[in-house]
Amino acid sequence: MGKVIVIASGKGGVGKTVAVSNIAVALAKLKKKVLIADIDIGLRNLDLYMGVEDVIVYDIMDVIDSSCDIEKAIFRFPKYGNLDFLPAAQSVDKDFLEPEKFRELFNKLKNEYDYIIVDCPAGIEKGFKSAIASCDLALLVVTPDMASIRDADKVVNLLNYNGINDVRLLLNRVIPQLIHSGDMIPIDEIIYTLGIPPIGIVIEDVAVLKSQRSKAIVALDSSSEAGNEFNNIAKRLDGENIPITNLSLKAKRNIFKRLFSKKY
Repeated sequence: MGKVIVIASGKGGVGKTVAVSNIAVALAKLKKKVLIADIDIGLRNLDLYMGVEDVIVYDIMDVIDSSCDIEKAIFRFPKYGNLDFLPAAQSVDKDFLEPEKFRELFNKLKNEYDYIIVDCPAGIEKGFKSAIASCDLALLVVTPDMASIRDADKVVNLLNYNGINDVRLLLNRVIPQLIHSGDMIPIDEIIYTLGIPPIGIVIEDVAVLKSQRSKAIVALDSSSEAGNEFNNIAKRLDGENIPITNLSLKAKRNIFKRLFSKKY
């Protein structure tokens, strides 16, 4: 059976959707059969990154509600290999989402795919429980700033509370020069504060900004440092032993102690 990987974040604006699209394409490059499922109901953006925003007719809620067959809702991307996309709805009230229906759908789809990559709503809103309903592994996208880290800490606790203990940290938009100058939070400190192991460290890369306008995938650009790291993340997820480069200085262990509490 395939594996459901939820890509989550504590707050918006950390590059979660960029991570979803690039990791999915990178896994497809490894000859894996991959489905991207967008659960950011009402605020979908993944269709923009995948370049299909103008052609969506059916979405994941149509499948959940049995309004259409899943084959009608799925977009296929043969240019990336075995990569499919199940878009989110834009006009559904998240208060009425039923996690059990999403669990049934993903458990069924596990038989057809090697990996199902779920784009989870940012934060801890109503769609969160539906997104993690069949989660085998969660990747938490965090940027090196206090707001992102504090919000991510809440998400880690919620994931654990819902029985999801396999959580990995994806540090995004890291600027090594600022870390070494003391103007950005050290990576070791973030890992220590959140208490979860890293799956990858993606540096700030102008190629990512350009790709959003051109609807390109940086994982296909061998000159992009961020793209190369997304490929490494995909390989790590698939079991390959690729060391993670440590861009940080030694952490000052207790600097965030007053900001965090494990009682939720």
